[in-house]
Amino acid sequence: MSANKREQEKKVEGYTRALIEAARAEGRLNADLIQWQHARKFSPEVLETLGAMQASEDFSLIKDVADQFEELLDTEDATITVVVTTSVPLDDTLRSKIKQTLGMQFNAAIYLVERVDPSILGGIIVETRGRRYDASVRAQLTNIKNKLSLNNVESEM
Repeated sequence: MSANKREQEKKVEGYTRALIEAARAEGRLNADLIQWQHARKFSPEVLETLGAMQASEDFSLIKDVADQFEELLDTEDATITVVVTTSVPLDDTLRSKIKQTLGMQFNAAIYLVERVDPSILGGIIVETRGRRYDASVRAQLTNIKNKLSLNNVESEM
């Protein structure tokens, strides 16, 4: 094993142990693990901004910065963020078709955030601009169940 590899492994272990000790002291081991797994997806600019906020002891402003970021983005950028939930990962063809269809519907460029949730069984859930459009199989089955239940209640009256 090279010296660089050993040095890197020592750094990883040091950071990991420090994180575990701090999380254990605060009673947040599992919560911090989940946050850490999400943190690895952060872009360099997000990490730099968080570092600057931490250095200035401004972590209490994170929610305000997030809210203002979203507000400014909505007013300054014509791109719409759309969260799409499907039961299986999208392939390139379906991803392109969804972006094209929603782009025409909203007359804007679409930034697609993809989520996979096998519990919806099939179909699609689209969330954007504070609205939710649920065309999942689970929602359709629930709707059918509710209608059948209502019909049974009405026929018993």
